[in-house]
Amino acid sequence: MEAREGAGDESSRGRRFVERIGPAVRQAAAIARALEGRVRNQPKSGENSAIKAAMTIADSAAQEAILVPLLEHFPEVSLEAEEDTPNVAGFGPGHPLSVVIDPIDGTLQSYLEGRGPYAVIAGLADEAGYLGGLVALPREGLFLDAVRGGGARRTRPLGSPRPARVRTDPDGARRVLVSHGLPEAGRDVLKDAGLEPLGGCGGAISVAPVLPSVRGGLRLLPEGGSISVRGRVGALIAREAGALVQMEGGAPFPLDLRTPARALVVAASQADAEILHRAVAASI
Repeated sequence: MEAREGAGDESSRGRRFVERIGPAVRQAAAIARALEGRVRNQPKSGENSAIKAAMTIADSAAQEAILVPLLEHFPEVSLEAEEDTPNVAGFGPGHPLSVVIDPIDGTLQSYLEGRGPYAVIAGLADEAGYLGGLVALPREGLFLDAVRGGGARRTRPLGSPRPARVRTDPDGARRVLVSHGLPEAGRDVLKDAGLEPLGGCGGAISVAPVLPSVRGGLRLLPEGGSISVRGRVGALIAREAGALVQMEGGAPFPLDLRTPARALVVAASQADAEILHRAVAASI
């Protein structure tokens, strides 16, 4: 490793993470896609819901595909990984930089049940938030990355990275990615506005307006819930691509990883954001 992760400015650290770990996230996405429909749910114990407990051998294999190069290039960072796989033990606590990984976001509803897109997620963070973020959508064949202050990119399989920017003229796009559990009252608000709500995992929702033929995204948790650190990686990508990224009430979504936020609203325009916030208001 040419430089320790404490060296250099924010952009260089984020860029190094994206360049070094990006290929591993692509490999993890390929693993998840190849095993889709061939694996069964082996729920984890100790979780308080079937959604959080869901796990497959694909989750474990995809996570290890990311952890091996992560240990090689970023051995000092702290780690927040979704699954308890062998290489997790190679990381220690207490480093000011942390890496967050979710090898298959949306295992139960999006991956196993096939209800909307699932994602592979990895992010490098400091105390102020994410420095670099990676989100792959295996079924859609899309790979997104961003560096704090350095813009966002979108890559197709076998293609080269291209700058990713949201479009305020979505050419008739009507789809909006929403939480699987969004109440019908919220879905009705979207339908009344001429939009088409489609369930998806949190990682896909967070980058929704960067995706082709998608207008925006809305994630809403039950009362008392807060968007997790894994669910915030895509917010960096959306923000760097020019999207509005907001929490409930229309305030900017927090950059840091710990400030509570029950809702995540991502949109290309203020008009779309206002529709999404009306859906939030109808749902709570």
